[in-house]
Amino acid sequence: MPRWLIELFTWWNGQTMGTRFFTWRKGERVGEDQFGNVYYRSPDPARTAGGFPERRWVIYKGYAESTSIPPGWHAWMHHRAANPPTASGYTPREWEQPHRANPTGSPAAYRPKGSIVGAANRPKVTGDYEAWTP
Repeated sequence: MPRWLIELFTWWNGQTMGTRFFTWRKGERVGEDQFGNVYYRSPDPARTAGGFPERRWVIYKGYAESTSIPPGWHAWMHHRAANPPTASGYTPREWEQPHRANPTGSPAAYRPKGSIVGAANRPKVTGDYEAWTP
């Protein structure tokens, strides 16, 4: 399927035509993370929202999944950090684990013992359980 057709009809595959046009006109590329997501900002005061001095957005590589944004970029996107990780020299602390996207709804999701979609069977009920009867 042609890329322009995907951008015209879907919002979950990267960017739409409107986002592409807005990024081309007003966007200033700030950086890219290790997953290939590209970050932009628009310091135009006429285009701000919520009282922030600039508008910030991300163009996801592939499927638009908000949990694929690493912590440093998340802080910048939500105006918790004034400078992006590329400009501020952000390095994760030694106790931080590497970023991992949320696996909910995927085959990598956590399925506890006894879950309907889990591989194991539910354990037998012990004698300390008494069923409620009305």
